[in-house]
Amino acid sequence: MERTTRQRSAIRAVIDAASRPLSPQEVLEAARAEVSGLGIATVYRNLKLLVDEGSIQAVALPGDSPRYEPTHLAHHHHFQCRSCQRVFDVHGCPGDLARLAPAGFAVDGHELTLYGRCAECMAAQG
Repeated sequence: MERTTRQRSAIRAVIDAASRPLSPQEVLEAARAEVSGLGIATVYRNLKLLVDEGSIQAVALPGDSPRYEPTHLAHHHHFQCRSCQRVFDVHGCPGDLARLAPAGFAVDGHELTLYGRCAECMAAQG
C-alpha cells in the first residue's frame, strides 16, 4: 500500500471539497494553496493512484481530458460549458432510458452530458 503524502492529501482534499469535477490543472491550482511547490506531474501521478485505490473517479468527456470527482457521489450527470470548458454536476436523472435502446438490447447503465454555457459565462456575455 502506498503511503499517504502531503501532496496526495492536498489533492484528495481539493477534489472532496469541490462542487464539480475538476481538471488536473484546476486540482493543481487549488492544491498549491496547501503545497506551494506542487507540480503537474505530481498531480497526474497522484490522480492515478487515487483512481486506482477507488477514492476518486475520472469523468470522461468526448474529445476532452478527464475531470475527477469523489466516488461516493450519488448517481448524477454532467454539464460542460462550451465557453469556459468547466464541468458541473447535474443532479437528477431522466430515468429509465432503456426504451431508447434498439429492440432486443439490454441497457445496464447510462451517462449523460449536457453542453451549453454556464451561468457565469452567460452573465459575462451580458
